[in-house]
Amino acid sequence: MSLSKEQIAQRIAKEVKDGYYVNLGIGIPTLVANFVRDDIQVEFQSENGILGMGPFPFEGEEDPDLINAGKQTITALPGASFFDSAMSFSMIRGQHVDLTILGSMEVAQNGNIANWKIPGKMVKGMGGAMDLVASAENIIVAMMHTNRAGNSKLLKECTLPLTGVECVRKIVTNLAVLEVKDNAFHLLERAPGVSIDEIKEATEGDLIVNGDIPEMKF
Repeated sequence: MSLSKEQIAQRIAKEVKDGYYVNLGIGIPTLVANFVRDDIQVEFQSENGILGMGPFPFEGEEDPDLINAGKQTITALPGASFFDSAMSFSMIRGQHVDLTILGSMEVAQNGNIANWKIPGKMVKGMGGAMDLVASAENIIVAMMHTNRAGNSKLLKECTLPLTGVECVRKIVTNLAVLEVKDNAFHLLERAPGVSIDEIKEATEGDLIVNGDIPEMKF
């Protein structure tokens, strides 16, 4: 069974520890805030200038002036603070963020990431991704394992313009959880009902499979 975007976020939420300061990128990563355990204290940071984001608001309770870096309406937890982007990027560049969760278009087996531009397509700008990958020591990527054409997004080498070099440590896709080390993708978990052969077929980069690979638990 291929995971939904919500299930990918739910699995990544298990990586969030008590006391963490976490930056959530655009796309699937923004959903992680909805699945963090109630018994831990976590501060979500957005580079447009908020510390203390909560889950997405219920329909009809949105505040159009309260948005994340992806321009989605959000909620603020008690004690949340607001500041300009210069202060926000000082937090990021000063390595005060414990965990960064990003989406991606491609990841290479050496940890390179490409998530900001497709040549020939208009983009508004690189956003904060390059600062995040240059400063963070713990980066998890949330992505689909293949693109819409069925081609792998986990590659030997990225084909798109790079965002960061040798920085990705872990990837959670709709098929698997993988660790990036020793210039290869190491399979840690598989989605329920998904076989190792299916993951191998969907992975263009070198895939290391050691022993029995458990199914993900949520």
